[in-house]
Amino acid sequence: MFPINETMGQYSELFMLLAAGTYTVAFIAFAWDLARSSKSLKAIDVKAAAAGTSADASAKMPVAAGASVGAATSRTAGRGEGRLSGPADRAERPSSYASSANGAAGQTADDSMHYGERRAPARVAVALTVLGAAIHAAAVLTRAVGAGRVPWGNMYEFLTTGAFVAAAVFLVVLVRRDLRFLGTFVVGLVIIMLVAASVAFWTPVGHLVPALQSYWLIIHVSIAVLSSALFTLTFAMSALQLVQSHRQRTIAAGGADKLGFMRLVPSALSLENLSYRINAIAFIGWTFTLMFGAIWAEKAWGRFWGWDTKEVWTFVIWVVYAGYLHARATRGWTGTRAAWLSIVGYLCVVFNFTIVNQFFNGLHSYSGL
Repeated sequence: MFPINETMGQYSELFMLLAAGTYTVAFIAFAWDLARSSKSLKAIDVKAAAAGTSADASAKMPVAAGASVGAATSRTAGRGEGRLSGPADRAERPSSYASSANGAAGQTADDSMHYGERRAPARVAVALTVLGAAIHAAAVLTRAVGAGRVPWGNMYEFLTTGAFVAAAVFLVVLVRRDLRFLGTFVVGLVIIMLVAASVAFWTPVGHLVPALQSYWLIIHVSIAVLSSALFTLTFAMSALQLVQSHRQRTIAAGGADKLGFMRLVPSALSLENLSYRINAIAFIGWTFTLMFGAIWAEKAWGRFWGWDTKEVWTFVIWVVYAGYLHARATRGWTGTRAAWLSIVGYLCVVFNFTIVNQFFNGLHSYSGL
């Protein structure tokens, strides 16, 4: 191995460490934003409850007097310290403070997912995520230069590249949809992937085995990485959908809202709809992953399909997500059932790229372990 390769590999590891540190600070900022915003929403609840009591008391007043009280209450609430700006505020703030505090708590963020201005921690978190992704990109590129090839020839490289694509996809989608409520969960998953790559799957810069020295590596694995990144987003959305659905049922039954931060998250139905659309796109990518993998197998080993463990689990993932899309579109599998099926699909993806690579021998055992 040439010295320049070793040097670039060391730079890559340094950049990877810096990216992980930046992501960690971004994760803290996203979590802080959720905590502070949740506290502000509780303050709105208190004011809504007080205004509701006043409204009940003013019901016996003349109409003119009651209107005056309502207008004064509205002006007072508009100047409240806990007021949030943007659609999240509009969704949480009742049209009349005469409604009960429990009813106000049941409302969630604007389902259009355009939140407008948010607190400084959210803006700082996004900026740090952009910085972390830029450093992460430098780490992936220096690894590629050091290896003299695309940087996804083993488990370490696949995880680090996959984590970068997950962060990049999140930032790209953020341009069209305000998914900052997902920041804590997506950035958290990116950090877990980087830590797992460095601790459990670290592999020095090296050359590929002959079977991987093909242009199909670029085509097949790049699509698999992108699809996996999209599945990561939908996994986070489906997990939040389950929590939001449970919260909405609890409030509808008259229970207390113990998850105030979830009021910054769109409704369970809105999360489900967006997750379904992204899963449909990712499923198309995974279909091409399966097809191009079969073509590459024929080029490398003289057969399209050989029931290798990796091939089987790639097909299992395809079947699970195909079942999810079909069941939701034609069989009415909506709500929590759809969310759980999406989560099962992602767990299959994780199993395929960790357990299968590490513990099952086969023609695809290129993890570098």
